[in-house]
Amino acid sequence: MNDLFTWTALGSVAGASAATLLTANVVGGLLGPNSDKARKWIALGVALTLSYATAAFATEAGGEKWLIAFFNGLVIFSAALGVNQLPPANRQPTQASAGRLAQGREPRFVRSWV
Repeated sequence: MNDLFTWTALGSVAGASAATLLTANVVGGLLGPNSDKARKWIALGVALTLSYATAAFATEAGGEKWLIAFFNGLVIFSAALGVNQLPPANRQPTQASAGRLAQGREPRFVRSWV
């Protein structure tokens, strides 16, 4: 069990980003193919929840930890989403998504690697 997620790992940017990405993709996959917009909001909600939960356990920090937790949540969300992928102009179209881009549709939040 110590090889998977731990509380320490979830408290790190890498662990929280991975948990955010996994949660958004699993829940989005369960919601169906039209859930791409929902995935982004789910990811933001999970990132902020993990950030505020981590702040709640930080006993040595003062009241400013709640403001810092907000910005940490945005960092987690950005890392999970891919900061360099946020503007659509930065996305490199794959061969499978080239047709969708030509029709004016944006690529999915996470493209299938299959």
